[in-house]
Amino acid sequence: MADGTYRFQQPGAGQFFFQTPQQQQHARHLVRNGTNSPTGRLKFSHDTPSPSRSPPLAQAAALNPFAMYGQTHQGQHVMMNGGQAHQRFGMQMPKFQSQTHHPHPAHQAHHHAHHNQASHAINHQHNFSSGALAAATPHFTPGHLQNGANVDDDLDDSMNEHWQQQLQLAAESRQASSPHYYARAVAQQSKGIQIAPSQPETQENGGTGPNGVVKAKPAPRQGWRELDLGGQGLRALAPPMFNYAFLEKLHLSHNKLKVLSPMIGQLRKLTHLDLSGNELTELPEEIGMLTSLKQLHLFDNSIRTLPYEMGYLYRLETLGIEGNPLDDALKSLIMKEGTRSLIRYLKEEMPVHLPPPDRDWVILDDTANASTEKITVLSYNTLCDSSATQSHYGYSPSRVLSWEFRRDLILNELRSHDSDIVCLQEIDQRGYNNFFREQLAYSDYKGVYWPRGRAMGMQEEDAKNVDGCATFFKGSKFILLDKQVINFGQTAVRRPDAKGQDDIYNRLWQKDHIAVVVFLENRLTGSRFIIVNAHLYWDPAFKDVKLIQTAILMEELTKLSDTYSKWPACTDKTAFRFTEAEGERQPQTPPEPAPSVEYTNGDQIPLFMCGDFNSSPGSAAYNLIHNGHLTEAHPDLEKRLYGNLSRIGMTHPFKLKSAYGSIGEMSFTNYTPDFKDILDYIWYTSNTLHVSALLGEVDKDYLQRVPGFPNYHFPSDHVALFAEFSVKGKKGKVVEADFGPQRN
Repeated sequence: MADGTYRFQQPGAGQFFFQTPQQQQHARHLVRNGTNSPTGRLKFSHDTPSPSRSPPLAQAAALNPFAMYGQTHQGQHVMMNGGQAHQRFGMQMPKFQSQTHHPHPAHQAHHHAHHNQASHAINHQHNFSSGALAAATPHFTPGHLQNGANVDDDLDDSMNEHWQQQLQLAAESRQASSPHYYARAVAQQSKGIQIAPSQPETQENGGTGPNGVVKAKPAPRQGWRELDLGGQGLRALAPPMFNYAFLEKLHLSHNKLKVLSPMIGQLRKLTHLDLSGNELTELPEEIGMLTSLKQLHLFDNSIRTLPYEMGYLYRLETLGIEGNPLDDALKSLIMKEGTRSLIRYLKEEMPVHLPPPDRDWVILDDTANASTEKITVLSYNTLCDSSATQSHYGYSPSRVLSWEFRRDLILNELRSHDSDIVCLQEIDQRGYNNFFREQLAYSDYKGVYWPRGRAMGMQEEDAKNVDGCATFFKGSKFILLDKQVINFGQTAVRRPDAKGQDDIYNRLWQKDHIAVVVFLENRLTGSRFIIVNAHLYWDPAFKDVKLIQTAILMEELTKLSDTYSKWPACTDKTAFRFTEAEGERQPQTPPEPAPSVEYTNGDQIPLFMCGDFNSSPGSAAYNLIHNGHLTEAHPDLEKRLYGNLSRIGMTHPFKLKSAYGSIGEMSFTNYTPDFKDILDYIWYTSNTLHVSALLGEVDKDYLQRVPGFPNYHFPSDHVALFAEFSVKGKKGKVVEADFGPQRN
């Protein structure tokens, strides 16, 4: 037993020949791992054969026919198609120096060095000669591949790391052709693994945690996320299979699939998709919806080209295309520069598709007469230029992310809607001053803008890149009475109850988000409006911060509305007009403006509150706005210290509703591959306003092939909200007529 731990190790199967000084190695057959150390001196692995147990699946005789041969045994060289007509010649063993070798006559001038390869996915082992298929089976020719792809053509190019990985993974795939290969390997690997004991009932079903905090009952967890249908001879896939949206790995290799269903785009959580060894000639455009993919194996199919939509797969690390008659330009790119370069090329060269149908204009109430005062409001998070980067939006072409391209799309959309009020979030100072203020002035808009708080302490040039909120209104229709900015963090630290409240300083004050408030009056009707344009913090881990920002916003609006209810009447309501050019027809005399409407209380003034609140329906911030109150015991506060807001709760006097609540809210207002939710709102006071029409959803068929925004048709990751409102008549005090004393 002098061999010790090495006595069961033998070199891998394949041909091994004596190397004479005159023999030369071909550069294309060099060992990939850069070592000539014999594998026989490695320590035991988990799959080391033993006389006392059966060999594991990864080293079964069917997969490794030479595993049981001794130093003096001879066996038959097994080809991939099962042929056994080739005699196996002696191999040099780690503990034995053979003096007589019998090289194959057809390979006397070649010495194929061995290398050992282990799969990181399933921990099985295989041994094969470098040169992949041709070296493992010396008599294999390109004619063995059904698609006619020539393996030897690949070897004419330099063996860089990208193509080495292709050949390595292709060889692994070809050895995994047995039914349910990966499922069997995982089952073999998991033998003997003990399952951890389950948690006590009090912990699982909403019991108390280690700190005494009541824990919510966890959501049900899907127990399996990987499906192996490999080696089944499948010719088609049933549609119900694509309902398994939770799948992360799907093995469909070594079947007889000729077409991949477009429904594959529904499995958006897939990180690994194996379609090797089928009869595919093309991929559907919906493959681009799988933006979580890191591994896409297409080995040994008949694919000649790739859809441009694969450019959306910005996370893809490995695209396996070996064994396909792929277009020379695409193949050359992936061979020389790798998968990421090919995906980047497809993304940047992607043609511009047809735009989606216009969003429907949904009429909710058409009973209003011509004399009813109406007002339209638009809210839009435009995605700040400094945030539109490839690191955040890797699925978008670089042209789409350029500010010059996006700002023109935004401007065209604003002009097409021609809204009375426009509230924009994530507009930096450069974009406001150098573009939007000037361009929208041609459409009769005046603007009010404030950047976020951080701009105050910056150099002038740096401050231009800080985003903020911009509110535009039709200058010929409205008079600006007042404008204010609410900085949530600074307002919080000035509160009398902020002393000793650590969370105000440590969590809230550091966030510099703002709301811009403008107070307008309609020149003709005298109605007054409070317009709020807000942008709250985004991070889901700071739910308490978003809630307190909302509470401070409502608290400040309550104070401002009371002030505005006492605002003096406007005396000069004549709109500024340019003198008409000589010879042109004189305009009609405008109607006489009505006097300013008086309001006794702040909650009687029509109020619009627009913006990106980064809070979905049902969240604490949403409930506070909608319900008008929230208790101090709400779980989103997490027992943090925010003065009276966390001691006695939060309230506000406004009767606010979401404009899109009339149709059950939008499906989404923010659309990216990893996140799709409702974050943006147009809130209105239901006692003074009535929503009459809305801009509808984005076409659902269009979204089937678009994984996320921005793209060539939508310049931001958010969509614009646009609604029309009717102003309710002001309820005055009823005065009873006095007719004097009456006789019975």
